[in-house]
Amino acid sequence: MTTSARHIKLLRLATRASLATASILIIAKAVAWWLSGSVSLLAGLTDSVLDGATSFLNLLAVHYALRPADEDHRYGHGKAEAMAGMAQALFIGFSAVLIAYQAIERLQNPQPLGQAGVGIAVMVLSLVLTAGLLAIQFKVIRETGSTAIRADSLHYRSDMMLNGSILIALLLAQFGFAQMDAYFGLGISLYILWSAVQIARESSAILMDQELPVDVSEQMLQLACAVPGVLGAHDLRTRVSGNHWFVQLHLELPGELTLTVAHDLCEQAEAAIMAQYPKAEVLVHADPEQAVRDGKPHTPQFTL
Repeated sequence: MTTSARHIKLLRLATRASLATASILIIAKAVAWWLSGSVSLLAGLTDSVLDGATSFLNLLAVHYALRPADEDHRYGHGKAEAMAGMAQALFIGFSAVLIAYQAIERLQNPQPLGQAGVGIAVMVLSLVLTAGLLAIQFKVIRETGSTAIRADSLHYRSDMMLNGSILIALLLAQFGFAQMDAYFGLGISLYILWSAVQIARESSAILMDQELPVDVSEQMLQLACAVPGVLGAHDLRTRVSGNHWFVQLHLELPGELTLTVAHDLCEQAEAAIMAQYPKAEVLVHADPEQAVRDGKPHTPQFTL
């Protein structure tokens, strides 16, 4: 199986597993909330409903992002993942506000919980299923670097804390601390809101073509300069789209080289960077050394 085919298989596995997990938990939490009336369990149900919506959105976004580049989208469709991440952030933020409202209302109008035992069993199930899903997502993120799956994983990691908090709240309610259910629900809503901010920041960075980390850019310049015959490199630019990194840079070469030799050195520089960073698609422009010296140099710049 080629690397590309493996990535497609992993991404589809992660999105389908996420949707299946959310669907199971929606049904289980709905039943448990109906029987217990727990506001923290309602928070979990609300979050799972939004999980299902965002997981379905991820499924569509990843399917679209995996489409190859075409005449209208020469850089591919990878940014669909970042757009899905922004939509997730909005969904999650809305759920946080709704949960906080329900928690404050319950604090003002306390009500006893019903069958908390059912809720406890459902939360244990939620923790087990979520842990399994996170294990799958961790493997997919490690191999593909998918933005959409990373955003989904961040959300489900917050779910682990949410589900654990709900479980503690229900256990405390069993021992007569019913008010703790509402306090836990309020605390959970704040954590979910913070998760939404984190997802939005990461997604917006990709949509706004934020550069790769400085250490990665410097390493790329060093790899290009290490090619025998290359005198220096400058004006490196990077951007991310889905699973691909797009890299452009200028090489400084002796002016007396033939076009064929200069082209060969450019290809060697491209190959050196792509060998270290397989996600990168590299475009190199050759500059005569004298032209660089006569003009104003770009930054960052590396020379040998």
